[in-house]
Amino acid sequence: MTEVSRGRSTVQRKGQRNPALVAPYGKDRIRREPLEGAYVAGFIDGEGSFSISIGKHKTLSRGLEVRPEFEIEVRADDREVIERILVTIGCGRIYDCSYERYGWYPHVKYKVTSTREMEEILFPFLDLNPLQAKKAKSYSLFKEIVLSYRRKEHLTDVGFNKILKTRDQLRALGKKARTYGNR
Repeated sequence: MTEVSRGRSTVQRKGQRNPALVAPYGKDRIRREPLEGAYVAGFIDGEGSFSISIGKHKTLSRGLEVRPEFEIEVRADDREVIERILVTIGCGRIYDCSYERYGWYPHVKYKVTSTREMEEILFPFLDLNPLQAKKAKSYSLFKEIVLSYRRKEHLTDVGFNKILKTRDQLRALGKKARTYGNR
């Protein structure tokens, strides 16, 4: 999987990062004040994204891999807020995104892909600071999938099919729900 921070808008040599972008980094390199938990929960309600990808994987017996991701993406001029959110939650990484080829402003993306960090850090934070908008339902479905993944239920046919059904419910809540059934 290609890192988000690898910009595709400039010439790139195989195995080399785009030198115009900063390498992804975590809380160990940020010295910012944390934010109020309620503020972060509200920011996630507005800008956050819970997604479950199912991708092909050659070495797995099923040939498919479950990849949960939580992310927030904003314009690069809001980097400080993203850094403070990372410090407040206590897990994840920040990536630079270049969209020059589309004529867009650069973006930064806060991303949590570790299911262990989700279970041990992100979920307790969001349970303590609950989401208030429609995204609360997305969060509960996402959490259900990640916890069943952590219990290794995805390794059985029944568990994997349950994850697929729950993922379909999650996708139906998203902003592309109208086009989802047409694919």
